[in-house]
Amino acid sequence: MKFVIPKLPFILSLFLSVSLLLFFFVFPSSLLRPLTSASSDDILIRRSYSSYDAYIKHQLRKTLNPKLRKVWTTRDWERKVRVFSTFFTSLSERGLLSNDSKALSIGARVGQEVAALRLIGVQDSVGIDLVPSPPLVVEGDFHAQPFDADTFDFEFSNVFDHALYPDKFVREIERTLKPGGVCVLHVSVSGKTDKYSANDLHSVKPLVKLFKRSKVVNMRKIDGFGLDTEIVFRKNKVSSV
Repeated sequence: MKFVIPKLPFILSLFLSVSLLLFFFVFPSSLLRPLTSASSDDILIRRSYSSYDAYIKHQLRKTLNPKLRKVWTTRDWERKVRVFSTFFTSLSERGLLSNDSKALSIGARVGQEVAALRLIGVQDSVGIDLVPSPPLVVEGDFHAQPFDADTFDFEFSNVFDHALYPDKFVREIERTLKPGGVCVLHVSVSGKTDKYSANDLHSVKPLVKLFKRSKVVNMRKIDGFGLDTEIVFRKNKVSSV
């Protein structure tokens, strides 16, 4: 009896082979890679917003929260001013801050950082926040600081995690900081930030890379209201090419 190979499996196999080739040709290989979590070299932006206004409104829910503002200006006030004073005194002892410094606190809310700076003798100090809190804090967006270039000798912030555009946040610091000026950031690299944070750091490396005209002069572990790392930058005295 003559053995006949069935035709259908061969045709089906040929069809599947051609289909698979077409699939790989049409779809880029990048779409076929498995999804992975952000590496330690990335700054992970948490969520997308329909507009910049939507992002601002989300941030204002915290800043304008009456219960939080009452806590910040009453039972939290002395404790935070005391802790910030300790941080700033340490910076002063290391030659990174002086009483003659013109200082800015970025994202200062009701002004505890500014009060601490003035308490240790840095009288020419001011803060910016989306909501002003006179006389310590003026209205300002840290993505577009309301100051001229080369204004400040010292800038401090513990709200980097709230920046929707980390590169703009850093560019504004380097724009308004005088050549040779010092910037101090308190950040978390452990992911322990709140629901209003706009980004997450998994190491300091991507943050350091954002500073194009400054060098790291000091870094240490801290316990700063949920933030665990202090990074000190000094802006180059001459523009680097």
